[in-house]
Amino acid sequence: MSFELSSERLILRPLRPGDAPALAAYRSDPAVARYQGWVLPYSVQDAGQLIAEMAGRVPGDRVSESGGWVQIGLESRAEGVLLGDVALNTSGRQAEIGVTLTAQAQGRGYAAEALRALISHAFGSLKLEQVRAEIDPRNVAALRLLLTLGFRHTATEYGGYLNRGEWTDNAVYTVTEEEWLT
Repeated sequence: MSFELSSERLILRPLRPGDAPALAAYRSDPAVARYQGWVLPYSVQDAGQLIAEMAGRVPGDRVSESGGWVQIGLESRAEGVLLGDVALNTSGRQAEIGVTLTAQAQGRGYAAEALRALISHAFGSLKLEQVRAEIDPRNVAALRLLLTLGFRHTATEYGGYLNRGEWTDNAVYTVTEEEWLT
């Protein structure tokens, strides 16, 4: 099954084998990876393995009873280059989202644009009722992004997330279909 979403400046599409070098490069950038859970450095082989695991998956796929992450590439319409990726993990009537952008693409509105398209797809085509995001509360950019998109803070687990040997807080933000549509 094929999948593609479009926005004004982006194409949200499956990751491709040719994306591996770019994916590895931005995921290996310590500033980009600071609040993410993957191991550094993130090699081209790691990227290739992720891309292979995602082959054929589309948003809404449930790989197991608890759901399954689907990573989606963000391609610039103007330049045709990979700017980052978004992720969706559906479980029941809800989903969790994530986003990662290259350092060069950050601060230009791409994350909001991509997540608007993905969340609209989740509520529209996938008929989900709630979308959530979990972030390290020190990630001010992610916090601003979620608030801009209309998410509300619903919980914080203090010292509940082990990331690179450090126990960090984990803040949960949610938006319901009803909130999204208003």
